[in-house]
Amino acid sequence: MTQLLQGRIAIVTGAGRGLGRAHALELARHGARVLVNDMGADQPGSAAQAVADTIRAAGGDACAHGADVTDPRQVEAMVDAAMARWGRVDILVNNAGILRDKSFAKMSLEDFRLVVEVHLMGAVHCTHAVWNAMRAQNYGRIVMTTSSSGLYGNFGQSNYGAAKMALVGLMQTLAIEGERFGVHVNCLAPTAATAMTEGLLDQDALDLLSPTSVSPALVALVTENAPNRTILMAGAGSFEQAHITMTRGICLDETELSANALIGRLDEVADRQEEAIPGTGFDQLRHEIAKAQAHRQSRLSSEQPF
Repeated sequence: MTQLLQGRIAIVTGAGRGLGRAHALELARHGARVLVNDMGADQPGSAAQAVADTIRAAGGDACAHGADVTDPRQVEAMVDAAMARWGRVDILVNNAGILRDKSFAKMSLEDFRLVVEVHLMGAVHCTHAVWNAMRAQNYGRIVMTTSSSGLYGNFGQSNYGAAKMALVGLMQTLAIEGERFGVHVNCLAPTAATAMTEGLLDQDALDLLSPTSVSPALVALVTENAPNRTILMAGAGSFEQAHITMTRGICLDETELSANALIGRLDEVADRQEEAIPGTGFDQLRHEIAKAQAHRQSRLSSEQPF
């Protein structure tokens, strides 16, 4: 097997178990040195320490760190530890997460805030801590762990879905800002059997959805030739890509501009023929101005006498 990450330095959050563990082991298998982050990692016999021990036993280089990703000072200390040990950080995998599933009617604001704090702000803290160093070295690979619950919704996961879709927005902007500095930012939307899915699936499905079946997608997003601004989906050995698209839509001029007119044509607005993937948020403005100008010119031309 070709080692795709020889000599690269990686931080993986939430890496004591499940997906994070599989990611850390797969990165190490491809030659990366790995800081294995998880709550309680500094305690003897911790899951994160076991992952680091497994990597070292296989001839790799790894250490464990117990930073709480919701605490920016602890995160900065974690990044400092990686820098002190290896001199740089090339890869950040924002994987740490929790669930507090309930319907929105029954969910407390505390549980909503906690999930957003871990998934979204945890990724923000970790990314912020490595961002300027990656820009300075003109190289970085950052992966946000999103979810189909954020992309498409899922009953009982308003907090989780909100945080996961927010990570897509964070990725979209940071990928633009980091590109000229060689920093690529992508999203991984995994489907895997982890502690977060216990009790939700039967055993046959659980057997298919091993975390190890997802980690090749993670590696693909952090190699030297990794894409930028990609939402890669992975589970059970299958891989897909998600896109945030914009339909061609319609244009209403001044004489017909009303809610009633729009409501009557919403099916046309939703028509996905000729839909596009905007390069930036500014593309919506460009698209709408160009469409309005073309619509106006067409109307003026039709009003000209023969």
